[in-house]
Amino acid sequence: MAVRSTLAALLAGAFLLAGRVPLPERRHWARLAVVAGGVVVGFPLLTSLALQTSTTSHAAVVVGLLPLTTATFAALRTGRRPSRTFWIAAVSGAVVVLGFTLAESGGALSTGDLYLFGALLVCAAGYTEGGRLAALMPGWRVIGWALVFCLPLMLAASAVALSLEPVHLNAHGIVGLVWVAAGSTFFGLYVWYRGMAAIGIPKASQLQLAQPLLTLVWSVSLLGEDLSPTAPSRRSRSWSASRSPSGRSRDRMTG
Repeated sequence: MAVRSTLAALLAGAFLLAGRVPLPERRHWARLAVVAGGVVVGFPLLTSLALQTSTTSHAAVVVGLLPLTTATFAALRTGRRPSRTFWIAAVSGAVVVLGFTLAESGGALSTGDLYLFGALLVCAAGYTEGGRLAALMPGWRVIGWALVFCLPLMLAASAVALSLEPVHLNAHGIVGLVWVAAGSTFFGLYVWYRGMAAIGIPKASQLQLAQPLLTLVWSVSLLGEDLSPTAPSRRSRSWSASRSPSGRSRDRMTG
């Protein structure tokens, strides 16, 4: 986690230097700190801890609560209220996700689930503040400065991690590291924040409903995980519950 964030921060710093981008105004620093703490540090750290005891497919379904969490944070921070139909649909999907979590954990929340729920909260806060900032500056600068602000911490963490854990680089590992650093951590979040600024945070957050399903697919195809029979069926119902009833209302949320 620290190494990928370090690489992403170095890439972001190179873009900021090449563009001769001035430092952000002091009034934006607090929001950038929330983005950095939630998206750059908190979410990757907590999900990494969760995956020590949870499978990727299980984590993907729990993270399906992120759209509702993000929409809630956005409503509280911006004062814009989506329609009642939107909330009914979003909460229905969240109930299905919680039911899956309890069923997979034997009726009780596991330590991994607690890490995942913590990751949801910090990530939703980071998405919300980043989306608000992206309306004031380009999205790549939002995630770029958040990454650069974390660079000293990530360098120290990388040095400690590399000294404690043996590293065996191969082609697959290098490609994966470069992808999560450049594609997921930097360019992916740039596009994400730009989209949130364009269509609004609540509406954009619901596009994340596709993320758990895609993660399930990749966890099977790339990692060879065994997919629980309940995961796709429950995920499918969550997707339907959160999509079809509010199809019309979500188009009005940012209008």
